[in-house]
Amino acid sequence: MELIHIGAGCLVGLVIGLTGVGGGSLMTPILVMGFGYAPAIAVGTDLLYAAITKCSGVFFHHKNGTVDWKVVLLLGSGSVPCSLLTIALLERLRTHGVNYDHLIISTLGVMLVLTAVIIIIKNRLLEFIHRRHNRNPLVNLIRQQRPIITMLAGCLLGIVVTLSSVGAGAIGSAILFLMYPHKRPINVVGTDLAHAVPLTAIAGFGHMHFGSIDFNLLLGLLAGGLPAIYLGSLLGKKLPDRILRPVIATLLSLMGVKLLLTQDFVNDALQSCAHQTMQTLSSLASTLQQWQL
Repeated sequence: MELIHIGAGCLVGLVIGLTGVGGGSLMTPILVMGFGYAPAIAVGTDLLYAAITKCSGVFFHHKNGTVDWKVVLLLGSGSVPCSLLTIALLERLRTHGVNYDHLIISTLGVMLVLTAVIIIIKNRLLEFIHRRHNRNPLVNLIRQQRPIITMLAGCLLGIVVTLSSVGAGAIGSAILFLMYPHKRPINVVGTDLAHAVPLTAIAGFGHMHFGSIDFNLLLGLLAGGLPAIYLGSLLGKKLPDRILRPVIATLLSLMGVKLLLTQDFVNDALQSCAHQTMQTLSSLASTLQQWQL
């Protein structure tokens, strides 16, 4: 257990306590980009970190009656099997000597950018849903097919959380807000949290089966994170959320883009796009010259 790991756990724990955001979305990129851990180790360790740190929150939400266990069951019926299938896929890739770090990094980069977008638009999305949820055809369709769509959303979360450790919090709650607009925000948060614990635990144990858990690192993160989450929750009542969230969203988007730019297929796509743009501009310039003549 090193002091720098305790410090990282403390920093991320403080952000979680202040805003409710930051578990996988901050910890995993910090471990990969800041400390140089292998992507699989970072994801696996962070999954168990998330499962442990969220447990106390679930206890208090359950005690206060702000967990809809029926919705948790629907989400879990999709997420848990898909998490296990994703673990089985990673195991198959590993036994065939395939390095799946690129898959993890790509998924992580996309999920960080998506999380940043959701953090920015969350309040506007809530206003839109509550203002138009009785008139919008899409929302009405979702309401009619709610159990099936909830299970499918769980499937998606099971895959991306197992691959990147990101998504169980911000993205999970955004999905619930969209599908259950009649629920109070506190109930959505409690339900999302109750689903996140078993999902991250199962995914984390799957990574542990691969040997992708650094237990010394995990202990350090927990030593700093657990008290910092409590401290952050107290400070969060005094600090303006509207200032903190844009800062976190900007940081997440920058880290996500940087991770994506390390992938060859992204660079190839950007180069191809730039080449096509130059060709289009060249053709347009030639056409304009001909018109002038």
